[in-house]
Amino acid sequence: MTDRIITARPLTREAFAPFGDVIETEGAASFPINGGRCQRFHDLAKVEATGPNARVLISLFKGTPYAFPLQLSMVERHPFGSQAFVPLSAAPFLVIVCPDAPDGPGEPQAFLTRPGQGVNYPPNRWHGVLTPIGADQDFVVIDRGGDGSNLEEFHFSHPYEIHLPQRP
Repeated sequence: MTDRIITARPLTREAFAPFGDVIETEGAASFPINGGRCQRFHDLAKVEATGPNARVLISLFKGTPYAFPLQLSMVERHPFGSQAFVPLSAAPFLVIVCPDAPDGPGEPQAFLTRPGQGVNYPPNRWHGVLTPIGADQDFVVIDRGGDGSNLEEFHFSHPYEIHLPQRP
């Protein structure tokens, strides 16, 4: 089923805008603080937490790499809050998102990060799971805690095959 093969493309603010925020310093508003000894890159993502007893959480995730081509059979979303992934290394990771469709998620789109990039998904954005490439990778994750179920999963009837771009 060749129509279910998706090749990841570079992550850019413009290409990712319909799906959430790219967290990076390049092109971001910034200003000096701490007597000029630190540069603050300001307001890089909209953090949201709603629902009963909602609060914002900061966690550390230790992810293990996936084999490629990746067989994508499931995506998830979080109805009560945003979810941000900020890598603690310069290694790339794969970002998978889906537009909304009448019966669940639409066709996935895949993006490959470059060093210094993270992502923030708004509430209810269908996305793939954390997908490191090539080696274990640590992330700061900012998302919602509180009462109620903040996880919804969707399983595709047939998996999509996700490829990394060819290296030049």
